[in-house]
Amino acid sequence: MKIGMVCYPSYGGSGVVASELGKQLARRGHEVHFITYELPFKLNKFYENIYFHEVEEFQYPVFKYNPYTLALANKIVSVTRHFNLDVVHVHYAVPHSISAYLAKQMLKERNLPVLTTLHGTDITLVGAQEEFYEITRLGIEVSDGVTAVSQSLARETRKMFGIEQEINTVYNFIDKDEYKRLPLSGLRSRIARPEEKIVMHISNFRPVKRICDVLKSFELIQRQVPAKLLLVGDGPEAGVMEKYADKLGLNDKIMFLGKQESVVELLSLADLFVLPSEKESFGLVALEAMACEVPVIASNVGGLPEVVKDGEVGYLAEVGDVATIAAKAITLLQDEALRLQMAQAARKLAIEKFNVELIVPEYEQLYLKVMKMVS
Repeated sequence: MKIGMVCYPSYGGSGVVASELGKQLARRGHEVHFITYELPFKLNKFYENIYFHEVEEFQYPVFKYNPYTLALANKIVSVTRHFNLDVVHVHYAVPHSISAYLAKQMLKERNLPVLTTLHGTDITLVGAQEEFYEITRLGIEVSDGVTAVSQSLARETRKMFGIEQEINTVYNFIDKDEYKRLPLSGLRSRIARPEEKIVMHISNFRPVKRICDVLKSFELIQRQVPAKLLLVGDGPEAGVMEKYADKLGLNDKIMFLGKQESVVELLSLADLFVLPSEKESFGLVALEAMACEVPVIASNVGGLPEVVKDGEVGYLAEVGDVATIAAKAITLLQDEALRLQMAQAARKLAIEKFNVELIVPEYEQLYLKVMKMVS
């Protein structure tokens, strides 16, 4: 198939999933055309069967803001006509589903199938705002097919927008050959002493990630377990986090590593991963940690219970319950046999339930389904 892939190219779950999906589809012989404003950061080298089409910025004095939605729609039309696309897959509802709908209207000579994947914040944060509620609902309703990355997000979308159409749950995925624990004892010894455990958190440091809860729980953990905390990422809460770490007197036990394109090496150093988010429609980084044999302690919200099986591959705690997060972490870090048992179970679950070889064919079948619907 010739597939148009529309996504945000920056750091974030939706862009990562779209990029990884594109790479997997290309490996399976499909032709994948990324249509966005810059090359997705995950596509930083040449991949056979992958093409990039830049949506160029248009400046005009009358326009206070760049009309990206319109420029994207026009680019979808152009790429579809030139490369004869079979289907367009848009990730993140607004504005991508609306741009795809506009493109469908302009392509009068054919009916372009559109599949929309909902990733979470496009529904729970953006779509929930009064200014975007109706346009988000329209984008979903005019799509030929809709997927959500968890059953929780599918339910929340139906309830929030009163939508009756089918929303297919297609989970995010990992490549077991890429996400696996690496033997990096030399690197680990430069970060932590032999008796110290390594706790890790990775995110875009937005308020919804509750970074201060990571610090609060770690402060309790390190009272009973010699430990280091590795913080990977950057974002609006970075400054707040650094000041709070200083307030807690933890600076000598925390490493701020900033944004990292490849996290496998870092996850291979970790003994425990902590994700105390207020909202999390799936929790891709938790899955990546599990694939690298790292037990996870996460919030009992959204799609996280569908990924992190409580008591088997880690633990779940209620949002803001720092004491429980710390207590569960201490239990794991003080019992190496239990930690290793959960680490192995985490890898096993990641491979058996979220393997790329299981998930990508689901998208292929949905592409064929929407193509048949509009033919």
